[in-house]
Amino acid sequence: TYGGDKKLVVAAGPNNPVGSVWIELSRDTYGIHGTPDPALIGKTASHGCIRLTNWDAEQLAAAVKPGVKVTLR
Repeated sequence: TYGGDKKLVVAAGPNNPVGSVWIELSRDTYGIHGTPDPALIGKTASHGCIRLTNWDAEQLAAAVKPGVKVTLR
């Protein structure tokens, strides 16, 4: 979501800007996601999200259940 009740629509498929996985965090528009371009990992091109390779994002999503509380350090 974007700004509470506004929805941000991203095209489907692994080549969209958030890759193959989007893990929503508790703050609107923040998440952990994949990317179709691994060269972008570690760059400040994000808007506060944590960008992973698609394969790492898929592995993380498989290991974390919806609603689980996590702490990022």
